[in-house]
Amino acid sequence: MDINLKRGLLEIGVLKILVNGDSYGYQIVKDVSRYVEIQESTLYPILKRHEASGFVTVYSVEYNGRLRKYFKITREGKRRIVSFLKEWEEVMEVYDFIKEGIYE
Repeated sequence: MDINLKRGLLEIGVLKILVNGDSYGYQIVKDVSRYVEIQESTLYPILKRHEASGFVTVYSVEYNGRLRKYFKITREGKRRIVSFLKEWEEVMEVYDFIKEGIYE
């Protein structure tokens, strides 16, 4: 898969996981990996960008004597998913155009 396409899908996939509830890094990696491969080293820059863009907020909770960072999607993050889905509809129109007649 094209690296830029994969990066875009990962960014939206991370937001989608957070729609289901607040989560922390390791769990997000496990959840996203069901659909597309992701490493923690890829996840944390995505989460930093999402935080800077206002798509997620971050808070800490003590777990086994350590602080664990949790990420929560914001309204703006949910709007970003909706925007992505609208953009994807346009991509699918181009896909259908390119595919038309090729497999006949």
